[in-house]
Amino acid sequence: MCTAIAYNAKTFFFGRTLDADRDYGAEVVVMPRKFPLSLRYIRGSIRKYAVVGAAIVSGGYPLFFDGMNERGLCAAGLNFIGNAHYFPAKSGKTNLAQFEFIPYVLGSFASADEAAAALENINITPESFSPDLPPAELHWLIADGSRTLTVECTSSGLNVYENPAGVLTNNPPFLYHMQNLANYMSLSARPPQNNFAKGLSLSPYGAGLGAFGLPGDFSPQSRFVRAAFVRGNAPASLEGEEALGMFFDVLSSVEVPRGACGTENGGFYTRYSCCMDACGGNYYIVTRSRRAPAAVNLFAEEAEGEKLLRFSADGGQAILSLNRRDC
Repeated sequence: MCTAIAYNAKTFFFGRTLDADRDYGAEVVVMPRKFPLSLRYIRGSIRKYAVVGAAIVSGGYPLFFDGMNERGLCAAGLNFIGNAHYFPAKSGKTNLAQFEFIPYVLGSFASADEAAAALENINITPESFSPDLPPAELHWLIADGSRTLTVECTSSGLNVYENPAGVLTNNPPFLYHMQNLANYMSLSARPPQNNFAKGLSLSPYGAGLGAFGLPGDFSPQSRFVRAAFVRGNAPASLEGEEALGMFFDVLSSVEVPRGACGTENGGFYTRYSCCMDACGGNYYIVTRSRRAPAAVNLFAEEAEGEKLLRFSADGGQAILSLNRRDC
């Protein structure tokens, strides 16, 4: 359960919410160009680009949830349980274990066009990273400032779709979500027109009625519609902190609050939200324990290094006290 969004303002922004019923202990991780990333089927692979993103590090290996490279290509993996299907290694293909997909794509390609061309020959395999970390059932959103792609590996094979909505959630498959948007064609950010009946005088009694009927629940299909609507009506003229704030506004429209979505394991809610500024190289992250964005700048770190750089996103709330009185 997650939502990923690509948003073009004056510059390109990309990010996601990670919604889960457990805390994975994700950190912000910088993977320099010379980090020895081992791949199951590719030997001697030379990566071109440094990467920053949210990951858990297991045995010194970065397991990325999402990320951005130094050329502005971004990617995020989202749950696709029951529909994701991976295949055994195939001769003549670029075989990647599921957990290798994000670091390989971001480390190897400068643009969505390059990634799309390479995806024609990629095969995703079902190897586990370790006995206690089986392959996650995912699909992916990949984007730069000019192109957004959805990648789904199902029983029919690896499918790559153009994504004009700039949004991805979870099940059902992407093509269903795009078709489902047609059910909401009448919605608008503008005040509604009276088309109810001839001769019946009706007028809006408040703001926001043009979007009456926009789904408000936390199901994947409703989050897809809501994110696509809010993103599609977000101003494209913003820049700097205004654009960053707008991006987090879009993400906040699909955040899952604590207690609002019960599961068998309990505790299902948005664990973090992130925003990647592809031009400035900043990775911003907001967590439940730190509601003000924390930032890691990819260009400020040693991109040619060999060791992972790890940054904790945990911390106390930053509260600006305007009228503090000690008790």
